[in-house]
This record gives sequence, C-alpha cells and structure tokens, in this order.
Amino acid sequence: MAPKEAGQKAQDRTTIAIPAPNPQSAIRNPQSTDSWPMFHGGQGLLGRAEGDLADSLKLLWKFKTGAEVKSSAAISQGRVFIGSSDENVYALDLSTGQRLWSYKTGGSVEAAPCVLDRRVFIGSADGFLYALDAGTGALKWKYETGGQILGSANWTRAPDGQKTWILVGSYDNKLHCVDSQTGQLIWAFETGNYVNGSPAVADGKCVFGGCDALIHVVSLADGAKVTEIDSGSYIAASAAFLDGEVYVGNYGNVLLKADLKTGQVVWKYAQSDAPFFSSPAVADQVVVIGGRDEYVHCVRRDNGGKVWTFKTQGEVNSSPALCGDKVVVGSDDGRLYMLAVADGKLRWSYEMGKPVTSSPAVAGAVVVVGCDDGYVYAFAPKAAEGRKTR
Repeated sequence: MAPKEAGQKAQDRTTIAIPAPNPQSAIRNPQSTDSWPMFHGGQGLLGRAEGDLADSLKLLWKFKTGAEVKSSAAISQGRVFIGSSDENVYALDLSTGQRLWSYKTGGSVEAAPCVLDRRVFIGSADGFLYALDAGTGALKWKYETGGQILGSANWTRAPDGQKTWILVGSYDNKLHCVDSQTGQLIWAFETGNYVNGSPAVADGKCVFGGCDALIHVVSLADGAKVTEIDSGSYIAASAAFLDGEVYVGNYGNVLLKADLKTGQVVWKYAQSDAPFFSSPAVADQVVVIGGRDEYVHCVRRDNGGKVWTFKTQGEVNSSPALCGDKVVVGSDDGRLYMLAVADGKLRWSYEMGKPVTSSPAVAGAVVVVGCDDGYVYAFAPKAAEGRKTR
C-alpha cells in the first residue's frame, strides 16, 4: 500500500501474551502445492503458484466484509485468511466462502497474513503484529511496534534450527524480528524512513525496500547490516529475492534488478511514466509488474528488456501472481485480469466495479482476491459450481 502518515507512535515497544484454548487445530504446516501461505506465495516473494490455471474462470463465491479489502489473501489447508479495513482478520472456507472465524484488531488490516505452524501472523494499522491460532482465531500474543504495519510478515528459522522467527516492517522505520511462539523481540533493524512493504527471505539474508529509497540487506542471524543499494527513489513495494538477485520497483518510475554480491544495480527498466507500487512476480525468464501508468509490464529477467505491456483503464497497484503460462493481476479500473505470460494477451477478466488493489492469491487452481467494494472473491475453473454470496 502507498506510504501514509504514520499513526501515533507508541513510546515503548511491548509484547502482550494472552493464554488461549488449545483445541486440535485443522491447520498444519502450510508448505504444500495447494497453498499460498503468505504475500506473493513464499519467502522469496516471487509471486509464483504451483500448477496451472484454466483458460477461463467462474465466480465460486464472494464474502462481504465491513469495508474495503486491500489485504491480500493467504491460502492454507483449505482455508482463506485475509484482512479488511473494517479492522478484522477473517478465516474463510476455501470451497464455500463460509466464515470460520474473525478477529478484530484495533485498526485497518491492509497487510496480508503469513500462515505458519498453525498460526496466522498479521499486522494492523494499530501498530501491532498479531499471532492468531489458525484453527480458532484465538489470540496467542501481540507485539507492539512504533507505527502502523501495512506489509506482510515473513519468517525464518533461527540459527540453531529450533525456533522460528517472524519478520515484519513498520512505520516506526524498523524491521522487527520476533519469536514466533512468544512474540519476544529478537532484533530490530532501523532504516531512515517508513518500511511499507514486506521483507523477502533467502540465503540467510532479509531484503526489503524502504521509503528512504534504499534496498536494505540484513543478516537474518543477528539483524546486522550486510549491504544497502540506492534505488534512486523511495520504495513502497516489496522486493522479490532469487539467486542472490533482487527485483523491485520504486517511485522514480523504475523497475530494477540488483546483484547482492556486487552491491550494484544490474539493469533498470524505466519505460513507465508513473511510479511502481506493485511488487514484481519473477518467472524463469521474465519479470511481471503493475504500474501506476495503467499498464502491466513484462520484461526480460536477464537484461530488463521489454517483452510486452498490457493496458488497463486504471492504475495497477495489485501485485501479479504467476501460475503456469498465465499471470493474474487486479487494476484500479475494477477488473481482475488473466493474461498470457508469453505475449500479454488477455485470456479472461472479471468486472468488480471498484478498485482491486489487493494482490491475487492462487492455490489449487483457485484465485482469491479482495476488492475495495468490501468483498473477498474466489474464482475457480468454469466446471466448478458457483456458490451464493455470503
């Protein structure tokens, strides 16, 4: 989401642990081919889904929340987890859209959930990172930062391999690393401005962009600075991290690729005349990203050369999802689009009528996305039976 004025900053960072019932949860470790357990699908934030999508989709169900749904969904073990600007986190049945539980935070929930080890980790504009039981929605703990949290959390294993740590950026200008079981702070890394996007994790490093215009590279073990790369303009989006290379767009109308070994920018794609707010999806040969110039852009991964562009009728702030030979992305023109990765040709679209800034989640051939009309939508192959609106 776009950088916003931070809310009232807390004077002290605190963790509140709350005991909760511990019934047998239906949620197990989310690492399966039919899951999309966090923003952009996985720790590297590559925006890739397993399997293939049908050439045409049909509305499976839609679920009404109390306000705009700018959050992006996580899908795990047959459940959809998503936030809403009505301050709630929702768990829905993937097949029917039935509400399983909801949890109310103290602010708008624009961040995407991260589902791991039977827990849902999600930030809110109230400045707290919440850990909820994925089966029941019971609060396990909440950790307070000094500003609103609009980006998704990520995770890593501790150096000893025994514990799991959760990583999240905040408008207090910091990236926070906390223990997944207790919510206790492990380390925090301070930047020069808001951290709006989500951190990417790979190779013992955490990579994220900041509104200070820098690509920050931090050691996961202790939060120490590894390097930083100047992108030239502030970064509101999340970076994709693969094979020691980072891909990210900025407010200077540039999509770039940087090499962490050299600390240098490898190429810049600057054929947009508006900022990049979308986070890139990275395939084997290409990178796909939405632009505020109303286009979806596809460029070569090796040199940044343009492959194709697709014109919508509104800003593309949604982050694309790749699945097989197709890419799915929303637009502020109120449509969800499915395009061919090879040539950018339109394969299918669906009119919602309000901006789609939420980023699609794809799992098991089903696409789930939020909309500013307050609904969460699920689409499946046309052979699937449509469900009633809930």
